Amino acid sequence: MAAPALRARLDRLDWDALQSSLDRRGYALTPPVLSAGQCREIAALLEQPRRFRKRVEMARRNYGEGEYRYFRYPLPRPVYELRRRLYPPLARIANRWAERLRRAERYPGSLREFLDLCHAGGQRLPTPLLLDYAAGGHNRLHQDRYGALWFPLQVACCLSRPGREFTGGEFLLLENVPRQQSRAEALNPERGALLIFPGGERPVRGARGEARVSVQHGLSRVRSGRRTALGIIFHDAV
Repeated sequence: MAAPALRARLDRLDWDALQSSLDRRGYALTPPVLSAGQCREIAALLEQPRRFRKRVEMARRNYGEGEYRYFRYPLPRPVYELRRRLYPPLARIANRWAERLRRAERYPGSLREFLDLCHAGGQRLPTPLLLDYAAGGHNRLHQDRYGALWFPLQVACCLSRPGREFTGGEFLLLENVPRQQSRAEALNPERGALLIFPGGERPVRGARGEARVSVQHGLSRVRSGRRTALGIIFHDAV
């Protein structure tokens, strides 16, 4: 895989615009960062079971319909590059959000430092994963925490072509706003683009100051075809 090209595309991301979108809309979408070839190669890792530490059949746990697999360490190179290079700018956003919410947590500048904190607290299992849905597949609304220490932003990347390789399967975000009705978004990013979203909560400025808004995410039902996606979670699990 062309790691230099991937790094160049990541370096060109407009983080001021992405932060503005996260603050205003509760999510941010990048242009395609993974090439079509990289998307196919990452999706093909599903055929290499030794790459993964755990496989979850969602229906057996009433999570939805489909399956996901957590990578084992060492992560595949493009997954490692995405996780490592996306973390620092996201940590700056996470720290601004923590200040707005008057939370004590602060996130170090590098992924290595953050994972050291996770590992010191007993959270040592890698959490980046591949998600695979056939027709009828879906994912119930949820949050991915996995331990006492969790990072407040996550990244999803669809590895399949919407409208061509699958239909339906919209990425769902649900915000539970204090003293208001909940707000929902249904998103269908193009293949290889990065969707950045809150993993648990985010600040929203209102008439009474900063409100703490709880956020869940999931996937609507895939109507046809097959949808494969990469999930980047930055904290490790217990």
